[in-house]
Amino acid sequence: MYRKLVWLTVIYTFFVVVVGAYVRLADAGLGCPDWPGCYGEITPHHARDDIAKAVEDQGGTHGPVSMAKAWKEMFHRYIAGGLGLLILGIAIAAWMRRDQPQRSPVLASSIVGVVLLQGALGMWTVTMLLKPVIVTLHLLGGMATLALLAWLALRQEHFPQPGEAAKRLRPWALVALVVTVAQIALGGWVSTNYAALACIDFPTCHGEWVPTMDFRHGFQLIRELGMTASGVHLSYDAITAIHWTHRVGALVTLAVVGGFAWALWRVPGYAAHGKVLTLALGAQIAIGIGNVVFSLPLWLAAAHNAGAAVLLLTLVVINCGLRPQRHSA
Repeated sequence: MYRKLVWLTVIYTFFVVVVGAYVRLADAGLGCPDWPGCYGEITPHHARDDIAKAVEDQGGTHGPVSMAKAWKEMFHRYIAGGLGLLILGIAIAAWMRRDQPQRSPVLASSIVGVVLLQGALGMWTVTMLLKPVIVTLHLLGGMATLALLAWLALRQEHFPQPGEAAKRLRPWALVALVVTVAQIALGGWVSTNYAALACIDFPTCHGEWVPTMDFRHGFQLIRELGMTASGVHLSYDAITAIHWTHRVGALVTLAVVGGFAWALWRVPGYAAHGKVLTLALGAQIAIGIGNVVFSLPLWLAAAHNAGAAVLLLTLVVINCGLRPQRHSA
């Protein structure tokens, strides 16, 4: 039952991460401008009068507040709350069965701490009005929760001991994972700064391989959305720098992760891992290009976030499979 609960929670977490990305991309992050309720109420239905007034004040439903956006935001909060309860249940179960090595409560308890921090980041995302660094950290927190839960689930499984050829790939596997996490962080920075269409052509940007860019303001972490740290509106050159850097990061990811996938193909017993990793990487790059070519349709933008989660999970599985199996969580 413990094993099934952990795997169920992994799947549920993936759903929560994708829904969270959809809410952000649908511009519904401030659908309810307070936290944890919606205008102090438990549902948008109970807050319909306040929402109607906010819609009137902003001049229509095109602004950050509407009944539809409020429901999207609150739905994400509801399912995130359910995830917190599931993870708490896993930690309690791990403590109750801590005599079994594969159910050591250390990792399960650590995930509870990550989820508590993630809840705080979710609150600050709203109360700090979508400050880019907070929203990006919230995205990374969701990915970290997913990766740690996947690692916990995988430690309940039995893998064959890796051979010498596979052992030599461990450092490369770790580097591929780190590069992917860095690229996800860059993607989050692109999304939270609304820079996904800063370059509307591909493969060039504004018709140039290296356009005019402002990296200093584009990568200032402590600032408000759309502003520099000094309170001036963020320039288009700064937004371009954010987008262009993510493209360069995609090339680095292609080289490192693609090279690692090719190496896996050549190791007996790990060819399937290499094929799956190649498929996940190729799909993610194709979706990223599609977002530019097709001007960021909502479903494709959400799929790009889902693809990042799939690529991350694939690398977590491979890293786990390449390690000596001690059956400890």
